Amino acid sequence: MFGEPTPLGLLGLSIGCAALVPIAFGWLPSEPAKIVTMMKTASWFCLLFGAGCQFLAGLMSLANKNTLGGTLLTTFSFNWVFNWYVLDEASQGRGVDSSVMLSVDVTFIIIFVVLTYAFGFFSKLLFFFLVDIDVLYLARIGKHFAVPGTGPLVGVATIVLMVIALYISFALLVNPAAGRAVFPASGPMFKPTPPPAV
Repeated sequence: MFGEPTPLGLLGLSIGCAALVPIAFGWLPSEPAKIVTMMKTASWFCLLFGAGCQFLAGLMSLANKNTLGGTLLTTFSFNWVFNWYVLDEASQGRGVDSSVMLSVDVTFIIIFVVLTYAFGFFSKLLFFFLVDIDVLYLARIGKHFAVPGTGPLVGVATIVLMVIALYISFALLVNPAAGRAVFPASGPMFKPTPPPAV
């Protein structure tokens, strides 16, 4: 029904990740007013690109009968809405409940570990993309318990996620236009079990 919507979702994700990089590494300005501006700016990129592009791409994927991709993109889009909410609240000097966030992050890691396995049947690139999301959520959980080094790990995982998302998007967009693998893609990580012989 639609063209391949995955690049739209991944480009939106990469822009949302880029907006979060300074915050993830704690590169905050010294003036409180500029911190508020940074939080507000990042929150809108999360809402418009992270949430908006992924939600649209997810719905298009579902309409194209791509249940796996559509489910991932649509579910993750609502996580970006929550990122917007967290940053918007922070810009106003308010926080969100950490116990709820921990509970949701634990649920997300369960979801993403299973989806990592599922995407391994389609592409090594998508498999490692999901592995990085797994690492990101494990780091977020570790950060909740003040595990040393998890703060910078969130930042590194965010950058890696952005880079892989950009690469997959470019491969899906440029390779068909060029008629060759300008951005080499990869085969599946796993091979599905063949159906039993009749």
